[in-house]
Amino acid sequence: MALLLCPSPLTRAAVWGDLPGLLEDVAVPDPTTDDTPPYAARWIAACAQLAATLEPGPMVLVGHSGAGPLLPRLGAALHAGGRAVTAYVFLDASLPRQRPGDRLDLLATEDEAWTDELRQHLEGGGRFPEWTAADLADGVPDDATRAALIEAIRPRGLDFFTESLPTSGDGEPGGWPDAPVGYLLTSATYESRARIARSRGWPVVEHAAGHFASLTDPAGTATALEALLDRLRHP
Repeated sequence: MALLLCPSPLTRAAVWGDLPGLLEDVAVPDPTTDDTPPYAARWIAACAQLAATLEPGPMVLVGHSGAGPLLPRLGAALHAGGRAVTAYVFLDASLPRQRPGDRLDLLATEDEAWTDELRQHLEGGGRFPEWTAADLADGVPDDATRAALIEAIRPRGLDFFTESLPTSGDGEPGGWPDAPVGYLLTSATYESRARIARSRGWPVVEHAAGHFASLTDPAGTATALEALLDRLRHP
């Protein structure tokens, strides 16, 4: 069973750090063709294209951060291509939207005040994320790791954040989820999403290593991910 480790559209694949090397049968897409609209569709297509090159067999989709809302549509794309998706894992990730909206709408459900500030920044011509070493010092204390993370970020402008996101089809007949779903919580920022996961009956594993746990503690994150996958295989 292959793992497809999908980075957020706001980062490159390097955000996974050493984690892929600690897991078996792993593929890591690194979309670069999603720098123009439609952003979400291009990201999904790039990830699906990599999956199509792998040996046939079942696949688990693992999405970090902003990749989360796109996992259901990616799963649908893989199913359409004849690839079986046997589980979905949200790793400190936002959850798919059940109603139409854009990325700012989604962020507002998580932190309305911060989203208002972000909207003003973007409307003024700014981009996000534009983190500096000082911004990341607390969460990523190692200098080399922090530099690698800064290199991996992909700042986006207003049109990216106001693009409509695909809905999940959650709760619709024949809709998503079409396979078991689990949540790996690594930072306090995403606790509200983990609570929603628990309310839906999804298994949740906690590993307090920060939002970029795959960079700061790849070994511990690999262990936590494998524990969650075991719970998904043997509910």
